[in-house]
Amino acid sequence: MGEICITCGLPKEICACEHIAREQQEIRIFTTKRRYGKIVTIVEGIDGTAIDLEDLAKTLKTRCAAGGTVKKGNIELQGDHSKRVSAELKKLGFSVEER
Repeated sequence: MGEICITCGLPKEICACEHIAREQQEIRIFTTKRRYGKIVTIVEGIDGTAIDLEDLAKTLKTRCAAGGTVKKGNIELQGDHSKRVSAELKKLGFSVEER
């Protein structure tokens, strides 16, 4: 028998902690203008301890075909991708609030 998750008490193979963490996140997506009129889509409100922000940012950058980074617990994507990011996060199981 495999290891047991401390949080949910299920075996590690069927652990539901990340799925539960995704549903409990209150994510906000908004755009802002930066220098020289460049638009940046910001995804904030994701708990970095429960979910791998770097992996999620990589997935969103790939799906949106845009550059981006993780800064101060937020994911920043170059360009206005708020609708596409919202749709992708909903597919991944997050609940999303748009501004």
